[in-house]
Amino acid sequence: MNVLHYPSLRTVLMVEDVLKKSNLAISREKLKDKLKRKVMHQTLNVILKYLEDNGKILDGRKGIVWIHNPGSKIDKAINTGLKV
Repeated sequence: MNVLHYPSLRTVLMVEDVLKKSNLAISREKLKDKLKRKVMHQTLNVILKYLEDNGKILDGRKGIVWIHNPGSKIDKAINTGLKV
């Protein structure tokens, strides 16, 4: 991926906030409309790739969905489970 402009932390957090508050899958265009500031399409793609690679979102045909749940019981079970 040839990136012309990397996003600032402020922009990444702004995108995360909108996705966390969305109850349903959201398209890229709707996401852009809900952001407080304008974000270039390529910059948004870099952010979404980063979030997807880190397991925070799913980016599918019907839109983008926030899936990260830091307080989940599964994380606790994994961390306290036996290593085989």
